[in-house]
Amino acid sequence: MKLKTVIVAFFITTLLSGCSLFNKDSLSEEDNAAQNVMNSLNDSSGVDSNTYNADGLQVTELGVDNQISEGIDALMQSPEFSDPNSPLSTRTIYFEYDSSQVKNEFVPILEAHANYLMANPNQRITLEGHSDERGTREYNIALGEQRAKSVFKILQLIGVMTSQIDIVSYGEEKPAASGHTDESFALNRRVEIVYK
Repeated sequence: MKLKTVIVAFFITTLLSGCSLFNKDSLSEEDNAAQNVMNSLNDSSGVDSNTYNADGLQVTELGVDNQISEGIDALMQSPEFSDPNSPLSTRTIYFEYDSSQVKNEFVPILEAHANYLMANPNQRITLEGHSDERGTREYNIALGEQRAKSVFKILQLIGVMTSQIDIVSYGEEKPAASGHTDESFALNRRVEIVYK
């Protein structure tokens, strides 16, 4: 239970340190407690620079980072996720220009992820929305959010619990491909399914 709280606090800190966090209404009581701790730590007063979990216990970050990394690495190395023939190995959903509509070709992939999440109710994911560089920063953040919400709605309709999914939009800030070609733009219009 304490490890779960530490993991939640770690991800909330990561999400708050450089991107927008959406879907705040689905935060559990434990997540809200961790969020409050992280907000107080990010406060510029400088009173307390230690990290605490939702129970108020000081957390040593080194061990937590290693445990989280090892757990995610082990999951991604499992045959379900590493076999290129498995739909779970595909964790990026691509979109058309200026669109947030999920293409039909990605529905079977989302069904496979939904089935995995329903079979593993303790597993959580973050849907990271992205856009290409065309458009204003604000527009691209909103478009990335809409893309992530489109994937969220499909997963939810299939039966995934909303508490298993977080939504983040990076807009144009984290391109998958550099360059100003149609191919680069197409690779940047995406939602990444990140297991945590």
